Amino acid sequence: MTHPTPHPVKSVAVLPGDGIGPEVTSAALDVLDKLALPLDLRFGEIGWECWRQEGNPVPARTWKLLEETDTCLLGAITSKPLREAEEELPADLRGTGLTFVSPVIQLRQRLSLYANIRPVSDLVDGRFDFTVIRENTEGLYAGYDFHGLDDALWNLVREHPNAQASGPGSSSVTLRLQTRFGMDRLIRHGFAYARSHGHHRLTLVDKPNVLRHSGNHLRELLELIAVDHPEIETEILNVDAVALWLVRRPERFGVLVAENMFGDILSDLGAGVMGGLGLAPSGNIGDHGSYFEPVHGSAPGMAGQDRANPMAMVLTVAQMLDHLGMPVPGGELREAVRAVAGRRTTLTYDMGGASGTREVAHAVAEQLDRSPEDVLDRLARLDTASVSDALDSLGIGGVLAGIAPRVPGARAAGRAFTVTYQPVDPAAQGFRNAADYLDDVPEGSFVLVDNAGSTRCTNWGSLLTKLAQRRGVRGTALHGSARDIAEIRAAGYPLFSTGATMVSGKNRVELAATGRDVVIDGVTVRPGDLLIADDNGVLVVPAEHAAEVADRAERVERTEGAIAEAVDAGLRLDEARRRYGYAKPWDDGGGRQSRA
Repeated sequence: MTHPTPHPVKSVAVLPGDGIGPEVTSAALDVLDKLALPLDLRFGEIGWECWRQEGNPVPARTWKLLEETDTCLLGAITSKPLREAEEELPADLRGTGLTFVSPVIQLRQRLSLYANIRPVSDLVDGRFDFTVIRENTEGLYAGYDFHGLDDALWNLVREHPNAQASGPGSSSVTLRLQTRFGMDRLIRHGFAYARSHGHHRLTLVDKPNVLRHSGNHLRELLELIAVDHPEIETEILNVDAVALWLVRRPERFGVLVAENMFGDILSDLGAGVMGGLGLAPSGNIGDHGSYFEPVHGSAPGMAGQDRANPMAMVLTVAQMLDHLGMPVPGGELREAVRAVAGRRTTLTYDMGGASGTREVAHAVAEQLDRSPEDVLDRLARLDTASVSDALDSLGIGGVLAGIAPRVPGARAAGRAFTVTYQPVDPAAQGFRNAADYLDDVPEGSFVLVDNAGSTRCTNWGSLLTKLAQRRGVRGTALHGSARDIAEIRAAGYPLFSTGATMVSGKNRVELAATGRDVVIDGVTVRPGDLLIADDNGVLVVPAEHAAEVADRAERVERTEGAIAEAVDAGLRLDEARRRYGYAKPWDDGGGRQSRA
């Protein structure tokens, strides 16, 4: 599958690292190759072997590579205690004062990667989809960990009875550093992430009933920042309560923001809820760079055995593509992983299967070959009423309620390219253009614009229509309004909208994001899902169910066609319906005469 997009080439530093890192990286890149994206992959070295050979786990050449590229894909890193690290150095480097510092810590500190992003989703049933955003640079992991206390630290703890019983030489203290600068940027990032990914609740996780002063500081920061995001519900919960609810009701959460240690624990708990570390991706985002890695670690005892689960790395690549402004192919990778995980026929040992790393990656790559265009072409030939019946038979809601055709007789089907608007801040200064996103829309896409169903101003007109036609966009659906309707009808462009108005969107609305999930009347549309539209309206077919929906919709049309022919030939309607299976027209026997 290729994506003829106008995106400029993005450069990625690929650092396979240690243990199973090289093999899961190689397997995931084989899957990525199927998408034929404008990526320049540049390979480098990092990790334990660099330490063993050079006494530096992140060589200067690797830092140079990171400076020259847009982001980094990291395989896995092995770290060992100080004694073992010294023993594994070359003889000429031992005793020279070299200290092993984890490459992960070096990357986070040097690149100021303050936010660790851990998406957690139900790959099989779609029951939950939340993200843990962990502060990366402060908290108990900031490095202020002491054993054998000097006078200043001893004076802080000397009244504790256990400290008195142990004395300063046998007591340890670790400080939880929490700054306004660090937590302010983290909470703001959490709100931005929630808005761009369609989440409506942000949960700040801490332990304010025990850590009263620092907890109150966090509360004040959250309340201050939340004023700018009235559309997002906020709450502060104790970390132990969140751990319980992540197990019992993970679907209640959207974005969870936490300081370093609490976020570390909850994100691994989230991986367990998701199905294990073999499925867990992550990204590290900051002011001066980013890197993406699966969180399963290097598992050196498993290296070279073709047993490691590559799905976490494939999902990590998808997360990286989102970050690089390529959400549609990122969504395709996720849907391919969901499909393979859901079939349960090609899985590694950790998911109850017996397949190897390469075999699972091959299954995901094959799913990419299957998904799409042939199924899309089949759906494009079907009436939306038949597709709606097929979705109903699967218990899937797909109708985008209230979005009606503006060009009679126009039909369209394509992959969803989602666009989200937000109102312009009345206090904002200067001209605010509605949006300039069409240059980034891939050919063959179906544009879905979410302006909260507003009819107060327009999100589409004749100029965008001309550009969309020139770029090969298949149609546009607006959860909002359009204008220049007569010109768009004359052009024959498939346009669907909630309303029509002549009022411009300039200085009224502005682009909030592209490529994030959109929810319309309880129906979620993800980038890469299939949108089908005709005179009946618009509906969405989730990408992972597209083939089954197409099969069932085709049976529906065969059944109804057979009933119509029988009635035309003189058969009573009730008898024709009974004979050809009208009650369940999507069944395998749909359209064939019953022997009953």
